[in-house]
Amino acid sequence: MKIVADINISAAIVAGLRSLGHDIERADAFLPPTATDTEIAAVAAQLAGIIVTRDQDFSMLLALSEASAPSVINLRHARTDPEFLINVLDRAIRRHAAGLATGAIVTVDERGVRVHLLPIGSTN
Repeated sequence: MKIVADINISAAIVAGLRSLGHDIERADAFLPPTATDTEIAAVAAQLAGIIVTRDQDFSMLLALSEASAPSVINLRHARTDPEFLINVLDRAIRRHAAGLATGAIVTVDERGVRVHLLPIGSTN
């Protein structure tokens, strides 16, 4: 599963996830650093990938558009330690791979992990 990391995800986290076997690139590998969320979402959808971000706007974009792709992992954890976040993200990606493959918003924060299947408001 291709993962597109938003520009707000550090290079250290991207490298750490890659070292654990994840197919991940930062968005600026595909687009200019000034690319909009809509452009990043389009690239992730084209790659049949998922977005990892700290930006709430991706979830809103998916909800408003009633889209079923791309999936989003929304990292809302207050901790910033890369090793900790790499482990948290790795567990979330592996544990929720099926939902991410079919369309989901996975929110990771201090309370744990919540999954909302896409499209938002559907009965799936």
